[in-house]
Amino acid sequence: MVPSKFIRSKAGRCLPVMLAALIFAGCTTKAPDQSAAHVQGEATADSAYYLQQMQQSSDDSKTTWQLLAIHALLKEGKTQQAVDLYNQLPKEMNEEQVREQKLLAVEVKVAQKDFADANARLSKIELSTLNKNQQTRYYQAVIDASQNRPSLDLLRAYIAQEPMLTGPAHQKNIDGTWQALSQMTPEQMNSLVINADENTLQGWLDLQRVWNDNRNDPEMLKAGIKDWQTRYPQNPGAKTLPAQLSNMQNYKPASTEKIALLLPLSGQAAVFGRTIQQGFEAAKNMGSAPVAQTTAPAQVADTNGQPVDTTQAALPKPADPNMVASPAAASVDDLTQQPDATPTAPAPQAAAQTQPAAAAAAPANPAAEIKVYDTTTQPLAQILAQAQQDGATIVVGPLLKNNVDQLATTTSPLNILALNQPENVQNRANICYFALSPEDEARDAADHIWQQGHRAPLLLVPRSALGDRVTKAFADEWLKLGGGTVLQQKFGSTAELKQGINSGSGIALSGTPVNAAAAQPEAVTIGGLTIPAPPTDAQITGGTSGGVDAAYIVATSDEVALIKPMIAMRTGSRSPAQLYASSRSSQGVSGPDFRLEMEGLQFSEIPMLAGNNPSLMQQALGSVNNDYSLARLYAMGVDAWSLANHFSQIRQVPGYQVNGNTGTLSATQDCVINRKLNWLQFSQGQIVPAS
Repeated sequence: MVPSKFIRSKAGRCLPVMLAALIFAGCTTKAPDQSAAHVQGEATADSAYYLQQMQQSSDDSKTTWQLLAIHALLKEGKTQQAVDLYNQLPKEMNEEQVREQKLLAVEVKVAQKDFADANARLSKIELSTLNKNQQTRYYQAVIDASQNRPSLDLLRAYIAQEPMLTGPAHQKNIDGTWQALSQMTPEQMNSLVINADENTLQGWLDLQRVWNDNRNDPEMLKAGIKDWQTRYPQNPGAKTLPAQLSNMQNYKPASTEKIALLLPLSGQAAVFGRTIQQGFEAAKNMGSAPVAQTTAPAQVADTNGQPVDTTQAALPKPADPNMVASPAAASVDDLTQQPDATPTAPAPQAAAQTQPAAAAAAPANPAAEIKVYDTTTQPLAQILAQAQQDGATIVVGPLLKNNVDQLATTTSPLNILALNQPENVQNRANICYFALSPEDEARDAADHIWQQGHRAPLLLVPRSALGDRVTKAFADEWLKLGGGTVLQQKFGSTAELKQGINSGSGIALSGTPVNAAAAQPEAVTIGGLTIPAPPTDAQITGGTSGGVDAAYIVATSDEVALIKPMIAMRTGSRSPAQLYASSRSSQGVSGPDFRLEMEGLQFSEIPMLAGNNPSLMQQALGSVNNDYSLARLYAMGVDAWSLANHFSQIRQVPGYQVNGNTGTLSATQDCVINRKLNWLQFSQGQIVPAS
């Protein structure tokens, strides 16, 4: 009996202890920490989840959840919230958390567009200490901080990142690698020095050479790509072609047998429509003489189906150069002013450039049938439907911006070369946009000034919507090129400028910074009273020159004749800043005194008026009574013919170029035609190519 009693007594004493232990264990046991797994993995949860986990944690895992939340906020575009949370990180962190914090610091700087700081921080990160997911992000940060400026480091970042990616991200990497390659100049390509073991990079460089050698011959390019894939079967680009090159496999030339030319032939814009039409028809007839003297005009229909006279005698008189839409004045969307009858005098012919003659000088399809439709008489949708019913194979036009904006909703299957550009371009497989605009010229100016080695530009622009548009286009392009702050200074009327000369105040090479990325504050109207927006911090502190080394002037010839000496009044005749001007100042009125006064000034001009095509220049000026603004539109018509006949190449062949009369023409991915202009310089009373 004793043993059994002892056993019961012992068991009874042990039971409470065991229950207490189990209860205690239940109170202290918690779910395993999952934060580290998220750091090591793809971290695909949203910021709300990570913020919730952070709030529910109180130990070291709270910092890890905080780091994950910052990363998620950045991916969601919530930059300010991410920055605020980043600034709340504790000072004490473990090694793994410190590595993540350093990488996040780079990503925060990229999101804030502080690329210089981002690159500086990247150089301090030890890549070998990062896990695979972090390495992928590291290379993406390198790519983003480069701002897509082509370089050897950018190519290496793309190549290193590629094996880590799948799905859409992988295709994006391949396309980014190709974009970096295709944007490299021949000088950059020739200066590259790569390591012997960089086989993937060597393959990409060879593909770029294949493209460069054959880009103007689609069939040769297709054959070259196929041969390249055979020679480099392991290259990631051979397995997954860049989208632009992949599209080449389905290349089909567009038909130009019947061309529908959509232009305004009545109303205030008729002068512009008819001038473009003349250039278009002159190009079709080899550009040898004005169309009216060599052949019958193209068929034109009005609302009643009656023919419209399109001969030279019907051409309205030249417009006021300040009213026409061209690089010299404003974009084609401003074609609404009634022209007057005051012609401008011809400018001295500039020295011929070394670029080849315009492609439009050689007819692509002289047998093409052209039918012109007046866009002022019918809705655009009806005109496009009629053109299709008439058997058109391609449409050139419309010209006026309100018509071009309507293309976004068109269902026409025809290829369309619009002669203007909408505010927001939609990538449509059958539409390209060709416009003469001051924004286009401003972007070219930014590139030219950058290539000449200047890094601190000032914009001198009119106090108007034109000035605002030019400023934004220049500053945006400058940022893409890798530039920093752009200063702006606005001027008023010619009378105001003359008053400045009389008072001896001159023009200082100073201004306020242009904020190209962020929206500017707007004025507020209350009870009919407009209260100006308060100045930004940059405007308050940015009223100095900042060491300006280049000034881009957007002004008429009369205005620049006052602005340049006013700059000299403040800076002296030996100013360190190089002066540049848009073609707005080149109106064909530059006499010998003007040329001497403009000594050293560089200005842009379309190739035809810069001396590249003297015979066409003479023909164009003769057709428009020496109005240089209309001559530019005439050249636009010539180039429109060439682009229409090479529509498939422009639309489908990456990097395809046309040496046109309005510039060297190439297309963006959205098929917006970019123009590289000629740059000339006043030197000892002469106009010569800019060095």
